[in-house]
Formats: sequence, structure tokens, C-alpha cells
Amino acid sequence: MTPKNTVDDESTISVDGFHFRLPELRLDQDEEWFEVRYGGEWHSYRLHDYAALFEVPGLYEALVYGVLGCRSPQHLARLFQLVLDDRSVRMDSLRILDVGAGNGIMGECLKKAGAKRIVGVDILDKAAEAAARDRPDVYEQYHVLDLAELGGDGGSALEEQRFDCLTTVAALGFGDIPPEAFANALDLVKVPGWIAMTIKEDFLESDEGGFSGFLRELVRGGVLQPEARSRIIHRKSIDGRELFYVALVASKIAELDVSKERHA
Repeated sequence: MTPKNTVDDESTISVDGFHFRLPELRLDQDEEWFEVRYGGEWHSYRLHDYAALFEVPGLYEALVYGVLGCRSPQHLARLFQLVLDDRSVRMDSLRILDVGAGNGIMGECLKKAGAKRIVGVDILDKAAEAAARDRPDVYEQYHVLDLAELGGDGGSALEEQRFDCLTTVAALGFGDIPPEAFANALDLVKVPGWIAMTIKEDFLESDEGGFSGFLRELVRGGVLQPEARSRIIHRKSIDGRELFYVALVASKIAELDVSKERHA
């Protein structure tokens, strides 16, 4: 469902019953905040406080997709589908692990593209609750766990499945999913397998968060083979700037040594 936007006055944007005020400040992406009016009161949130946003039905999507115009899940699903079509691989043949699944927007895009078996993973209880509330028919399973420390029943359940594909959208960096967690998730994908992901362009150029060197090492080490890459506008910043990400699709062609790669 596409949010309906209206501008009430010079400083307020209304989307699906929420009324937003955005600060006219140039902020780092992980420092962005906003004000929103609902239930007759104004509230202030950090944009990256996902647990708080997911707790209010519709708030996350009204802001990130309605006001800020995020389309990364759609871009990535389209790029992945093009690669699969070129390799004569059917989307519905894959068991997919959606990492940093949130309330299920990427999972929904994959399902629309034909995926039948999708498992969601997120570190937040509120994300799982939001997915069950907003998109109850997308995931066949949804696990709340820290991928940096796989263990317990949730980790064992994932390790038993041996996925064909890992997807993750805008969850790498900013401390959300560190390289060691991504390495553990990648280790759950069998060979041959697929990786479809987006990552902030700056993280690839400056190695902020450690992902640039880590991904280069995976390619040089023969673990991943790049298949497609596209520069995309992830969304607008709170002050209206375009935030550029890179959508990547790669095939996993060899197993990795998690204990080694997590320190790369």
C-alpha cells in the first residue's frame, strides 16, 4: 500500500494519519531525529530507534517510505530477479534467509517476485511483533536472535536449514549487523548459493564499519563471486539529501572460515 502524502503547512507533512515535522539540520544518518503528531500529541524519535518506531503501527512506513521515499527493497528484489532470470534460476526454488527483516518489507518484495520459502531474522523483539502484525503471511518462520552469537534453539534451527540465499537491506553498518554477524549469516548459506544485499555507498568507499575490506576479502578468497551491482537512492535524509547505497548480488561459490573471516 502506497502512503498518501499531504502538506498541511510549511513545516508539517501528513502521511496516513501521522503529522511529521523534520528538523532543518544536516545530521549524520545514525543521528537523525524527527517529531510526529498522533493521538493528539507530539512525540520525538530517533530514526534509528527501530524498536520504538515498530511499536506504533504504521509509523515506520509512513516516515521511511512515505516521507523519505525509501525504495531499496524494491530495487534489490528487481536486481536479484534479473540475475536469477539470466541464470535460469526460479525464485520459488530458493529457501531465503532475510536478515534484519524488520516488519517484512523485503520479504514481501521477495514473495511478490515468486519466493515461497522465506525465513526472517532480526535482533529486535519489536521487529518480529511488527512483522506478525503488518505482514503475517510473508515468513514461514521468524527468529529473534543476535547473529554475532549464534546459539540456542533459534541458532540451531537456522543451522539445520542450509539456505539457498541470504538477503539484507540497509542493515549492514551503524552497529546493526557487524561483519562477524554477517559472516555467521553467510555461513548458513550453502554452496552454491546467493547473496543479495544493499549497503551504504560510503561504507564501501571508506571501510567505515569494516565492510569494505571484509567484502573484498570474500571476493579475493573465492567465497563470493559478484554478479550484479547497482548504485541506488536508498531514501532522502531528514534534511532532504539523497542517500546513496549500492545494491549487490553475488553467488556464494565456496565455504568460508567464519573464525578467520570475522577478523578480516
